[in-house]
Amino acid sequence: MSSPVPPATLVSDNSAADVERGDFRDTLPEIPENAPYCFRDRNILMLQGPVGPFFNRLAKDLQWAGAKVHKINFNGGDWFYFPANATSFWDSLDKFPAFLNRVCEEKRIDTIMLFGDCRKMHRMASEIASERGIEVLVFEEGYIRPDYITMESHGVNGRSKMPRAGIFYLNASAPEPAETSTVGKSIWHATGWAFTYYFWAIVLWPAFPRYRHHRPLSWFEGLAWVRGAARKYWYRLKNRADIAKLSSDAAPPFFLVPLQVHNDAQIGVHSEFETIEEFIRHVVRSFADHAPRDALLVLKHHPMDRPYTDYTRLVRKLRDKTGLGQRLIYVHDPHLPTLIQNAKGMVTINSTTGLSSIHHGKPTLALGDAVYCIDGLTASATLDEFWTRADEFSVHPDLYQSFRNHIIYRTQLNGNFYRRIKIPGTLAGIDWARGK
Repeated sequence: MSSPVPPATLVSDNSAADVERGDFRDTLPEIPENAPYCFRDRNILMLQGPVGPFFNRLAKDLQWAGAKVHKINFNGGDWFYFPANATSFWDSLDKFPAFLNRVCEEKRIDTIMLFGDCRKMHRMASEIASERGIEVLVFEEGYIRPDYITMESHGVNGRSKMPRAGIFYLNASAPEPAETSTVGKSIWHATGWAFTYYFWAIVLWPAFPRYRHHRPLSWFEGLAWVRGAARKYWYRLKNRADIAKLSSDAAPPFFLVPLQVHNDAQIGVHSEFETIEEFIRHVVRSFADHAPRDALLVLKHHPMDRPYTDYTRLVRKLRDKTGLGQRLIYVHDPHLPTLIQNAKGMVTINSTTGLSSIHHGKPTLALGDAVYCIDGLTASATLDEFWTRADEFSVHPDLYQSFRNHIIYRTQLNGNFYRRIKIPGTLAGIDWARGK
């Protein structure tokens, strides 16, 4: 992971109205040259992190930079990856605010780090941090994939404080991104860490009996991933003809709808949809009623949701109910950049895939609250209008380039949660044997 940036410089307090008026007196400040040491003398509290040893390794780097780091563990998986210098929370969630306040007081915490700002205990922690004047740094999968992860002050996506007015990005430049190291595939690393995490969370459940995870903690989780692997190969065969048709130079006109993980908290918190099924029904009905008759609608399954969900039956029912028939296509593992390039446009809730669509200059409609919901990047139309007006919403190239530079400069770190990579100029990239 590359050197972190000072949390105080990640965001601006400007409102969209201030930016629209051209009032830039408190715009995003410059990041100082001593950024690698910005955590010196900080008292940092880590809550839940990504499955695996990422937070433990990060803690060692932070200590090297001069910070004091403490951790709260909520289950056996947390404990396994961070057993030292940590406090276990054994009680029910309603007791957590008092517990957290006590830890913050005793440890003189001034910075909280967490992964996923929509988990219940993390939302509680954000409220307490706001009351106590504590900086919150939120980690998430990268806005820019695949070689970045997100570390953003306050919150991500709908809770991000990045300006939402295009004029800000057209008037405030950010440095071009530095050369990055390529992460490569990390799926097997993530799978291994996740298996170990869930194993210890289940084995040590008696020590944390009141803990409630955002996914079921049971041995069936392992079986679910076996099922997911089987589905991967089944749909590779089943979708071969459809993917070939959609990926060809003579592809028919189609709109792409990337689905998100079924229990993604960003959906319930930052959109009007409670479930992915509700989103699918909403989009398909609108398409059936308002889209051109020669257009297809392509639903793309999220690869990380393959073990848990399969929408084949729902798609079959909607084909019959709406009369779309084979105009409604459901695929699992296409080459996404090719599909985006061939599509007439994309409809999403708030998936980071939306940024990939914008990157390719495709008309993109976000139905949830996403950090990239900005006029000039996404379409300002209703869903019903979008099917026939998509061509009107071209991506402003200068706006996109500036927005991307700002996002990377302010919120993205070159690296990966699940595997180590060497990044020149950082602690992880030093060849100690050669002294450089």
